[in-house]
Amino acid sequence: MSEKAQLILMAAYNKLMNERIFKASSILSNQSLSEDKGAFFKSIIKTLNHIMIGDILWLKRFYKELSSYESLLPLNDINQPANLDSILFQDMSAFMKERDRLDKMIINWCNELKENDINAPLKYTNFKGEVHNKKLGSLIQHVFLHQVHHRGQVTTLLSQEGIDFGETDLPEIIPEENQE
Repeated sequence: MSEKAQLILMAAYNKLMNERIFKASSILSNQSLSEDKGAFFKSIIKTLNHIMIGDILWLKRFYKELSSYESLLPLNDINQPANLDSILFQDMSAFMKERDRLDKMIINWCNELKENDINAPLKYTNFKGEVHNKKLGSLIQHVFLHQVHHRGQVTTLLSQEGIDFGETDLPEIIPEENQE
């Protein structure tokens, strides 16, 4: 499987898992979603916000250097988060709509990606002001792994609330291969 095909697969997995996590989370009251449960970002809603902040920050970094990708144009309408623990959304309905919009943007961008860009270095500056120059494909993988890490935290918090999140394994969406 090419690296681009792998990124496309991860984008589809990402969208599916985000849909499931928001569906499971929406069962809870706003109070339960906001309650400090001792997690790194304290609550379910704060952790979900952090995941989105990470996506926005990285997508904006990518777009800054790769502005020719039409699928990233909607980033112009999204404000830069002030910090990693900002609260972008409290309302789950509005949150779910924006999450879906971002996930579709990520899928479209992964489909639009050019192999030469995937393998090229991307220059960016982090929150500490440090300048880095790293392979784009590896940075995109980081975006997906960042989400997996924090969704894992949310699934634990949901479990503590008695909510079974269900299947999270990637093989669920890996296409079958012909054995001819």
